[in-house]
Amino acid sequence: MQTDRASSPITPALELRDVRKSFGGICAVDGISLCVDEGERVAVIGPNGAGKSTLFGLISGELRADAGDVLLAGTSVRGVRPSRRARRGLGRTFQSARLFAGLSVRENIELAQVAAGRTGEGQQDPLAEVGLEEHAQREAGALAQGERKRLDLAMVLAGAPRVLLLDEPTAGMSREERTAIMELIVEAVARRGSAMVFSEHDVETVFAYARRVVVMDRGRTIADGMPEVVREDERVRRVYLDGSRPPADGA
Repeated sequence: MQTDRASSPITPALELRDVRKSFGGICAVDGISLCVDEGERVAVIGPNGAGKSTLFGLISGELRADAGDVLLAGTSVRGVRPSRRARRGLGRTFQSARLFAGLSVRENIELAQVAAGRTGEGQQDPLAEVGLEEHAQREAGALAQGERKRLDLAMVLAGAPRVLLLDEPTAGMSREERTAIMELIVEAVARRGSAMVFSEHDVETVFAYARRVVVMDRGRTIADGMPEVVREDERVRRVYLDGSRPPADGA
């Protein structure tokens, strides 16, 4: 059921070519290939131990692949450190917001812009995009959990990324908070035309907001397609959605 993108003349915003990573004797990512076009919203899901976190680390540059390649807008970033990948248009959030707690909300945004080389005039205000403009002078460490997640998103948006890599953007949130943050994210990527790749444990959130779902199991892709098709796939239901199989070892 995997999608054949090889014949497309459009340069993908993000491309993975046969990417592999092992830890000791465990193969965490086993030959993943993936193309994500500008404007796509792709969810990467799978059981614990499927390799999702490792895959995200390989895309962001925090982990070095044993084999294969990662390309941003058609250019290889193999061996390029995370800060350089950010300057080339890759923005990433983590399960826990990574903020400068002792600085103000606005200062966090300014630092993110400097880090991404985006200090010019005429940019959208990322705080306005996430509804935090009234909190600009507050200390980031004093924000509530939902507000911290919004600031984390705003810091990524401050870099004007072409690809947003979001690691469980709704982790620790209530149903209402999950809906609110996902709506903000979807509006932001639509406004900018950015590609969005996200992992998420909440299945309903995945199928409500993804336009394409990639399912991993034991380091490999077992399904890649439209949400309504993936949701009915027998193998996906067996290894993940029905929760009938114990998790594998690995990252």
